[in-house]
Amino acid sequence: MKKRHEQKLIILCIGLLISFSIPVSLLFNSEKEVFGFPRILVYVFSVWMISIMISFFIVKKYDE
Repeated sequence: MKKRHEQKLIILCIGLLISFSIPVSLLFNSEKEVFGFPRILVYVFSVWMISIMISFFIVKKYDE
């Protein structure tokens, strides 16, 4: 794997650590709902899905 792809994955991991930290996660902890789900669950699963898509595109470029 190229060094720049490894660096992109490390930056993604650091971003995920920050986005899943307690102070940031508690910003979305409220009584309001999105499509019938609590905002904290929508936040966690959307960040998780976006991170999977970003890592897929980074690794897919590695294969080329």
